[in-house]
Amino acid sequence: MSTDAATGTDPVRNAPDVATLSYEQARDELVQVVGRLETGGEPLEASLALWERGEALAARCQEWLDGARERLAAAQQGSLSSAESPEDAE
Repeated sequence: MSTDAATGTDPVRNAPDVATLSYEQARDELVQVVGRLETGGEPLEASLALWERGEALAARCQEWLDGARERLAAAQQGSLSSAESPEDAE
């Protein structure tokens, strides 16, 4: 990413820590990063920084999705266990 002329800062460098982002925040930022990479025009260093940020964002989204799958599986297991009656166990 190029330096922001108004603030003199690199937006990737000042972006929030990926570990603190919700799924929706990480996904939305990832969409923006991919868009910037697809349009090109960024210097090599900025493109590499964008790529690295995108990789981190994608990993964060995957963490959220994996956690959601685990919670669903646990909820389904709980529903199955509670649906069994003591007579079914014999």
